[in-house]
Amino acid sequence: MSAARVGVVTFPGTLDDQDAARAVRHAGGEAVPLWHADPDLKGVDAVFLPGGFSYGDYLRCGAISRFAPLMEELIPAAGAGLPVLGTCNGFQILCEAHLLPGALMRNAGLHYICRDQGIRVENTATPWTSDFTEGQEIVLPVKHGEGRYVADEATLSALEAGGQVVFRYAGGNPNGSLNDIAGIRNEAGNVVGLMPHPEHAVEDLTGAPSTDGRAFFSSILKKLVNA
Repeated sequence: MSAARVGVVTFPGTLDDQDAARAVRHAGGEAVPLWHADPDLKGVDAVFLPGGFSYGDYLRCGAISRFAPLMEELIPAAGAGLPVLGTCNGFQILCEAHLLPGALMRNAGLHYICRDQGIRVENTATPWTSDFTEGQEIVLPVKHGEGRYVADEATLSALEAGGQVVFRYAGGNPNGSLNDIAGIRNEAGNVVGLMPHPEHAVEDLTGAPSTDGRAFFSSILKKLVNA
């Protein structure tokens, strides 16, 4: 049986695409590079939008990248059920593309944050989180200047009532996100976005604070193999 194929998208300024590809391969999948200007998903089984500083961030993080040719293919594919994970800038792009509700704003205090952060898993019913246990606390790196999740009251209420909050910050809120939200999913559950970086927590060799990020990649590969 061939390995599940996970596309890793690179935008101008993307920093973590090679880390993401390595994490996919570490879990036993095939990492397929996808270039933002190429409107072709190459038949991948899932897509990972990694972090960085996408073109147009001076306007609003992800606001220009949302219109990249690749996104014209990704948006309908995600709407049809393609599993998609966005971390950091990838999360911002998913919100700008309206694949996820809400927005990411400047951190409270306006300082860039780079540290190891406690995260509580709130929902394991997604293709990306099934190898976690609900209520499990993990540690992942965060590194962002615009990671404060905001949404109107009605959207927040709907997220909470629908079980769409997938991760919350534990042991302190690093950026002022409403309801301590670190990550959410869409209503269908196939699209997940979070600010922390699981791709930087898969190997002891790299000096990561944990290997808790492995479960994201083992979860999606199990889902794809058993689909």
